Amino acid sequence: MEIKDKRIVLTGAAGGMGSILAAELAQRGAQLALVDANADALGHISSQLTGSHAIAGDLSSASGCRIVADQCLAKLGSIDLLINLAGINSFAAYEDESPEKIEAMIHVNLLAPMWLARAFLPVMQEKNAGSIINVGSIFGSIGFAYFTVYSASKFGLRGFSEALRRELADTNISVTYIAPRAVKTAMNSDALIRMGEATKMNMDAPEDIVKKIISAIENNRKDIYFGFPESFFVRINAIFPRLVDKALAAQNRIARAFAKGEQ
Repeated sequence: MEIKDKRIVLTGAAGGMGSILAAELAQRGAQLALVDANADALGHISSQLTGSHAIAGDLSSASGCRIVADQCLAKLGSIDLLINLAGINSFAAYEDESPEKIEAMIHVNLLAPMWLARAFLPVMQEKNAGSIINVGSIFGSIGFAYFTVYSASKFGLRGFSEALRRELADTNISVTYIAPRAVKTAMNSDALIRMGEATKMNMDAPEDIVKKIISAIENNRKDIYFGFPESFFVRINAIFPRLVDKALAAQNRIARAFAKGEQ
C-alpha cells in the first residue's frame, strides 16, 4: 500500500512507538486520525503533524471504541488503514494481578482491536478496499511467565488476525499481524528493565520497529515476526513447546524475583 494520501487511524499514537510511527506516516503524506487516552500528549503530537487529527478516547469499552470510530470517520470521511497499536503491559506474578488490571489488558489489547475492526469494516467492505494492521508481540506465540495476561491477550489478537484474514480472503481487504519482541519504551516498568538486564533479554529501539511496520504496510505483508532468535523460537514453540519450557526454566526463576519485588 502506498501511504501518501491514505486515510489512517492509529491507536496508541501518544506512546513511545506510536508518536514515532505517527510522524513517519505524516511525513509520507498520510491523513491521520490519531487516537490515545492521553489527551494532552496527543494534542501536542497532532499539532506538529500536518494532516492529522487528535481523537482522545477510551478504548476500554465497546461504547468508547464506537465513539472513537465515529469521530475518526467524521474527521477523515472514510478509512483506508486501521493500525491497532495501543496496548497495556504488565510484568507481575499472576497471583498479584488485580482483576481490574486483567480486565483492562484484555479490553485494550484484544477487545479494542476487535471492536474497532468491527466498527470500520463496513466502510471498507462498501468500497472493497482497506487494510487492518494488528500490532501484537512475540509474546502472542510464546507464553512468557510473569507476562501471563499480556501473553494471553496477544495470543488472542494473533488468532483474531488469522481468522479475520481468512474470512476476508475473497475481498480486497487485508489483515496483517505484526509481532515485535520486547521494545524499549516507557511502558516498561523499572522491574522489567532490571529483569531484562539480568536475563540478557533482547530489546529493540522503537525507531527500528517503526521502520519495519512502515515496510510491512508498503509491501502488503501478512505476518511478520521481528528479532532473532525470538522469531526462531516461535517456530520451535509451535512444534515442541516442552523444549521451550526447559529452555526458559532458568530465566523464569530469575524473573520471579524481580516480578515479586525481591530484587
